[in-house]
Amino acid sequence: MESLKIQDFKTFMESQAIQQFTNRNSSNTPSSQSLFQDMLSELISGDTLDGTSQRLGSLLSTVETEATSILQSRNAAMTPVTPVPTRVETSESGTNYDEIISQAATLYKLPEKLIKSVIKQESNFDPKAVSYAGASGLMQLMPATAKSLGVDDRTDPEQNIMGGSKYLSQMMARYDGDIQLALAAYNAGPGNVDKYNGIPPFKETRNYVQSVYGTFLS
Repeated sequence: MESLKIQDFKTFMESQAIQQFTNRNSSNTPSSQSLFQDMLSELISGDTLDGTSQRLGSLLSTVETEATSILQSRNAAMTPVTPVPTRVETSESGTNYDEIISQAATLYKLPEKLIKSVIKQESNFDPKAVSYAGASGLMQLMPATAKSLGVDDRTDPEQNIMGGSKYLSQMMARYDGDIQLALAAYNAGPGNVDKYNGIPPFKETRNYVQSVYGTFLS
């Protein structure tokens, strides 16, 4: 009789653990609490031997272990899997300007990679970039240069790329398609290129030409 009561009590405790998991935001109902108290009282009153407390403690420990195992297995089965976000391929900037660059390349007869190489060097594809000299935007246009090219908003990617590509195209035409001279003129101005009859001996300009041209050839 005693073993039957203990088994009934154990089964009831496991049932309660599962119910608590299913209704984790709700407390036990009055009826389940009353049933629990009745079973516990009956178990204790029906077992008056000296080993009651030891057996009851062992029983509770066993039920707690099994209930924990049940909850863990249920939790693992019901935990939603967080989907991995799909990686979107973009240009080097982290923002896709490929369509604008392609249009500019077609309109001004420039290699797309050359435009991208200039943007990479000038602003690292940041449309809000501003230099210490006051040049701004993706292709770092100075206010006067932007105005002459019809660029009203230098921070607007489309206007900036179109204006910068137009200016680069003018330099390419001026120096008969010589990319390095065109890049030198883009950086230091055509006046300095004409003055020194080639790439000016400015460290910044020489590094600029080397870096952009190297990216273009890579």
